[in-house]
Amino acid sequence: MALRVVQWATGGVGVAAIKGVLEHPDLELVGCWVHSEAKNGRDVGDIVGTGPLGVTATNDVDEILALDADAVIYTPLLPNPDEVTALLRSGKNVVSPVGWFYPSEKEAAPLRAAAEQGGVTLHGTGIAPGGISEKFPLLMSTMSTGVTFVRAEEFSDLRSYEAPDVVRHVMGFGDTPDKALSGPMQKLLDGGFIQSVKMIVDSIGFAAEPRVRSTQEIAVATAPIDSPIGTIEPGQVAARKFHWEALVGDDVVVRVTVNWLMGEENLDPPWDFGPGGQRYEMQVQGNPNFSVVITGFQGEVGEQGPEPGVVATAAHCVNSIPAVCAAPPGVATYLDLPLFGAKAAPGLQRG
Repeated sequence: MALRVVQWATGGVGVAAIKGVLEHPDLELVGCWVHSEAKNGRDVGDIVGTGPLGVTATNDVDEILALDADAVIYTPLLPNPDEVTALLRSGKNVVSPVGWFYPSEKEAAPLRAAAEQGGVTLHGTGIAPGGISEKFPLLMSTMSTGVTFVRAEEFSDLRSYEAPDVVRHVMGFGDTPDKALSGPMQKLLDGGFIQSVKMIVDSIGFAAEPRVRSTQEIAVATAPIDSPIGTIEPGQVAARKFHWEALVGDDVVVRVTVNWLMGEENLDPPWDFGPGGQRYEMQVQGNPNFSVVITGFQGEVGEQGPEPGVVATAAHCVNSIPAVCAAPPGVATYLDLPLFGAKAAPGLQRG
């Protein structure tokens, strides 16, 4: 029998997750929580553009908690531990790209207690964090010995990211440098990427300092730049870099970096992506040294359709559901789950 799945929130990742559930032969969509009154009571297929699905969206949390379901894909803009705790206690496994990738014992304890009470599991996953920033570097590191350094890095042109409210008010683009540097983005990113760094440190066994070093850099426009939030004027923030580093003494042994640029022109400092363009990179130094470059997760400016990285984030959540539902109750990281992959497209699946 198919696992019964609820989608929590219908932003970009949520819409992609619903479509992913519909394509997965082992999953069935049975419910959907929405934030807005405008979506409440509508057929989920009408919301995501697939045609009627016979599943009605609701903004009533109690309706979701009472629903007979195996798992919830939890994709709000910001995590709410109280919501997740309630879902776990109601007997629903939770998979989410907004946290809990490698939580500390203090953070994990109440969630683990709720999961054990409900007989279910919480799993954090995604693309970065939740994939390229820790899972896949660790997976690839098995091809080396005597590891001295691990790096994961994103290079993205945010002119293709069609979420203007997030870009302006959360990411801080178009702000003054002082406002952006003191804004919420560093703290929001710290919550996930520090866990990524610590997972690599613990798994490889580096004798790193407990504190992960977080730093950020800003570039401003030197001429008007067209962007999803309108024109970014000279002197306003047009590019950001964030770094998270684990150190053994003075040596950096793990570094995770995010490079977000509104194009490669008219920036001060004059940052660019280099000849590799938009990409994700993973690097391991050891015996032997190697690097991996992944393209295809960043959209090109002017392309129609959802951002590929958003779809990939949702896919990682969707594809993890069977393994999470089969895991022992508690909080499960990537390290606790077996290897799993995607499923064939409808029409190519075995009967």
